[in-house]
Amino acid sequence: MTATLQNPTASIVSTLNREQANALVAYLNYKKYHWLTFGPLFRDLHLLFEEQGGEVFAMVDELAERSLMLDGKPIADPADYLRTATVTPSTGELAVRDMVAEAIATHELIISEMHEDAAIANDAGDIGTADLYTRLVQVHQKHRWFLKELLRKGDNLVS
Repeated sequence: MTATLQNPTASIVSTLNREQANALVAYLNYKKYHWLTFGPLFRDLHLLFEEQGGEVFAMVDELAERSLMLDGKPIADPADYLRTATVTPSTGELAVRDMVAEAIATHELIISEMHEDAAIANDAGDIGTADLYTRLVQVHQKHRWFLKELLRKGDNLVS
């Protein structure tokens, strides 16, 4: 018998911890893009990165509190975030196009994992966590859509 079948709540809390860590790392990446964006679309990108980053940051608390609702423990020690996250922290100086592409890739990873995590929660009969993932994945999908539109035109501003 697998660990998932023996203790489905522990498996669900594990997914919540990973997504909590991913949300914080994604937020910090967004802050980097917000601070370091430049060029003719500076104002729009500066504000977009701030808005999207703020929405992702709010997820950290929602995911942590869901763990507590399941009698689990959220990530609390800052050192544990990078060890738990599957989102890669942004490094180095990036062109604006690369910032946008990196953010898109982050959303694609989180969306994929949240689909899997929602299925784990559904299989365990935890509709509350499945619903949380369903709602949050829609936010990530909207962010990805807005970012992809920046690269679609080929106008040499971002794309």
